[in-house]
Amino acid sequence: MYIHLGGEKIIRTSQLVAIFDISIEQSSKLSRQFVAQAQKNKEVETIGEEEPKSIVVTEQKVYYSPISSSTLKKRAHYLDG
Repeated sequence: MYIHLGGEKIIRTSQLVAIFDISIEQSSKLSRQFVAQAQKNKEVETIGEEEPKSIVVTEQKVYYSPISSSTLKKRAHYLDG
């Protein structure tokens, strides 16, 4: 199955590791370090032109999505059920 992250970006649900609200980047030193390391390795992609609302972690990349984390989690849960 697949999940739509916004724009024209679709990923396989089997590659999905985690979905976080964008606020975690401000509140967690560990998450900032994780994203900084991913940026250093060129493994970060921003989807669309809108302000990011969530961070989606996959096996290969970290995505900044314009779709809220709650909406993405509902989509992922819908596919599981």
